[in-house]
Amino acid sequence: MHDAIEAEKLGTPAIGVMTTEFVDAAELMGHVLGLPGYQFATIEHPVSSADDPHLRTLAATTLAQGVPLVLD
Repeated sequence: MHDAIEAEKLGTPAIGVMTTEFVDAAELMGHVLGLPGYQFATIEHPVSSADDPHLRTLAATTLAQGVPLVLD
């Protein structure tokens, strides 16, 4: 989230991605870093134990949520 927000502040579109377990922390980070209400993609938690097919699904979810955020 930090890198995505910093990129956005510099004018570079970015997609922040956070798992469902850390949505509150991501929202707080947006506020603390000066972009309250920063929208990001949210994927299922956890990621570390996901197998390749599930990771592909999470990647597709990220793109489906993230592309409209970048194009807005």
